[in-house]
Amino acid sequence: MANLKEIRNRIASIGSTMQITSAMKMVSAAKLKKAQDAITAMRPYANKLTELLQNLSASLDENAGGVYAKQREVQKKLVVVVTSNRGLCGAFNANVLKETVQLLSKDTTPTDIYAIGKKANDYFVNKQHVIENKSSIFDDLTFDATAAIAEELMALFADGTYDKIDIVYNKFKNAATQIVMHEQFLPIVPLEGDQSGSQDYIFEPSKIEIVQGLIPKMLKTQLYKSLRDSFAAEHGARMTAMHKATDNATELRDELKLTYNKARQAAITNEILEIVGGAEALNG
Repeated sequence: MANLKEIRNRIASIGSTMQITSAMKMVSAAKLKKAQDAITAMRPYANKLTELLQNLSASLDENAGGVYAKQREVQKKLVVVVTSNRGLCGAFNANVLKETVQLLSKDTTPTDIYAIGKKANDYFVNKQHVIENKSSIFDDLTFDATAAIAEELMALFADGTYDKIDIVYNKFKNAATQIVMHEQFLPIVPLEGDQSGSQDYIFEPSKIEIVQGLIPKMLKTQLYKSLRDSFAAEHGARMTAMHKATDNATELRDELKLTYNKARQAAITNEILEIVGGAEALNG
């Protein structure tokens, strides 16, 4: 059994760890509230825009500006991998990286990586060609900053550098649950089934102007929603992970305190026995 000093040091060390994990949990909880409100407010708007985009894409032709809906033979792909910049958030990053690796293994098409988040860049930098690393985006996640990334991706598709662009990220469901999503960003995926609903649209001032103006905005909004989802999911995952870490540390500390008390009681008992034995020896 470890001596009393070693047990005391371990109890003190675990106590310090508990303070850190508890503080990180509270910080993540505060950030989660703001991030959750942002994605909850934005999701209906983004979903409706995506639905409109898919309906509109059914009536597009390339000459009218439907370059983003053009289906080409896929000779080269780009996967946008969205992770966090920091760890200590459970399986948040591992799940996205695992999904991306599975995606790459199922397809022999030459594929490059566009990393959004330090963890994605660190993982793929020596395994796959990473064309860009946008780790700083989460320092100040705004629509304008995301729009610049979306414009870069749209340009890479429009000029034929890549024939398909996918996004892999964590979708926020609640603080304890994140869903790994794999979505096609470009080309635009039209709605399956009956597309007759698209005939109800009246284009004003013209289809070309609508396509050239509205679709890029929709794509930027779609990417912004994905990053907002991932941002909220990250804080939820970290809050949950730190909550579990604090609970585990509390349980371990209680066990060590019990061990310490038993060891201290045994030491006191031994001292009493030694005193009694010495007294009996003197009396004898």
